[in-house]
Amino acid sequence: MYLRTLNSLEDAGTLMVSSRELAAPLGLNPAQVRKDIAYFGEFGRRGVGYNVARLRDHLAEILGMKTRRMVGIVGAGGHLGHALALHKGFEKRNFKVVALFDKDPRVIGQVLGENAIQHISELSETVKRLNIEILMLAVPATELNSVFDYILLSGITAVLNFAPVRLPSTDEICVHNVDLAVELEYLTFHLDRNSVVT
Repeated sequence: MYLRTLNSLEDAGTLMVSSRELAAPLGLNPAQVRKDIAYFGEFGRRGVGYNVARLRDHLAEILGMKTRRMVGIVGAGGHLGHALALHKGFEKRNFKVVALFDKDPRVIGQVLGENAIQHISELSETVKRLNIEILMLAVPATELNSVFDYILLSGITAVLNFAPVRLPSTDEICVHNVDLAVELEYLTFHLDRNSVVT
């Protein structure tokens, strides 16, 4: 969250930021921000604040974001897959989408951005050839099991799953599940809670 906020500040041309300014968009208090950042070293000066670029670079290094990570998208032929494939923000954060996959013959060969959609059967070879480290899954729930078999065979160790079915991590693969319906339910709860009149 700190890195995302610092990226936004840097994009806006902000050179220095106080702990109060850094805390506000995150819903934290300034003392917590100072404590968290101090854990990694001395970066700010009392009364002056933090140098945005320096702190951003240091946090990026701690999180392993200084290394460019190659990414593939499975399910690139669908709406979400298209959106992910064409998203411009990944490169600025050191993620490079280098391959797209699907199993629908109607979309194989279609070019999105710099990449043509390949058949899922080419996943293992392409992962090795392009040093892909992360796969994003944007497939329907009904296709998840068959697609995951290809992923297991590819040697991939990191998966970001947008399918509406939770995939467990294993000793070999770290899976991060993003269920958009759950996120919408959270917002609905927030809306309902704020609309209650006492």
